[in-house]
Amino acid sequence: MNKTTTLAALAASLALVGCAAPGGKVTTGTSATAATGGAAGGTSAGANSNLERCSAPLGTLAVDDGRGKEWYASFGAATQVTTIEPLLRLAVQQSNCFVITSVGNNRTESKLSAITDKQRNSGDFRAGSNQQKGQRVAADYYLEPAIIIDNESTGKIGAALGGLIGGGLGALAGSVESKASVVTLTMYDIRSGVQIAISEGNATATNYGAAIGAFGGGAAGGLSGFSRTPAGKASVAAFVDAYNSMVISLRNYKAQTVKGGLGKGGVLKVGD
Repeated sequence: MNKTTTLAALAASLALVGCAAPGGKVTTGTSATAATGGAAGGTSAGANSNLERCSAPLGTLAVDDGRGKEWYASFGAATQVTTIEPLLRLAVQQSNCFVITSVGNNRTESKLSAITDKQRNSGDFRAGSNQQKGQRVAADYYLEPAIIIDNESTGKIGAALGGLIGGGLGALAGSVESKASVVTLTMYDIRSGVQIAISEGNATATNYGAAIGAFGGGAAGGLSGFSRTPAGKASVAAFVDAYNSMVISLRNYKAQTVKGGLGKGGVLKVGD
C-alpha cells in the first residue's frame, strides 16, 4: 500500500469513527454540523431529524453570541470554530419554539442600530419608509451558552481503528483519542431576571492529530482539518443536544412559586 492510499484509508477510517453518535441522540452524519438546513419564519428545510420542535412559539428570544466569555478564546483556538451563535439561532428557529431577535449579538445589534438611525434621520430615504421609533421587538427571554468541558479525553479508540485499517496502521491509530464536549444552555426571563430553564448537552469527537502527525509534515498539512474540525462539530452537536433537552422541559413548563411572592424574603428565615 503506497503512502497516498495509506493516507486515504486512514482518513476514511477516522471519519467513520468520528461520526459515531454519543448515545444516539444527535448525529452529524455527512453534514458539516448537527445544525443543518435553513429556516424562514415558522418553516424550515433540511433540519436535523433529531431536533425537538414546538407547535407554536413560546416567546421572543435573545441569544448570547459568546464573545467576551472566559471560554470563548480558548475554544476557538482549539477547534477553529469562530462562533457558535448562528448555529444555535438556526436550531432555535427551526424548532419553532421561539422568535429570535437581534439582541444578544452586539455586532449585529450595532449594525442594525446604525442602519436604522441612518434611514430614520439622514433625510436621504423616500417618504413612507416607515422608520419611526417604537418598531423594534423586545426579547422576552435570554439564552446563554457555555462550554463546560472542551476536548476531555475519554480514552483510546485503537481497537476500532485497528479493525478497520489493520497492520501497523492499527497500532498507529491506537494513539487516537476520543474527546468529549460538555456544554450548558441557560435561559432567563429578561423582565424578572429569573432563571427559566437550564440544560446540559454532550457529544464526542475524535482527535486525529497523533495519527496524522506520524506521517510527517506533508501528510499533516494535507489532513490537518481532521485534527480540529471534529471537536468543533462535537461542540455544536452538544449544544443541539442541550437545546433538545431544554425544549422537552419547556414543553412541560411549570412556573416555580414561593409562598409570599418571589423576591419578598422567601421562607428560609433567619433567627433573631
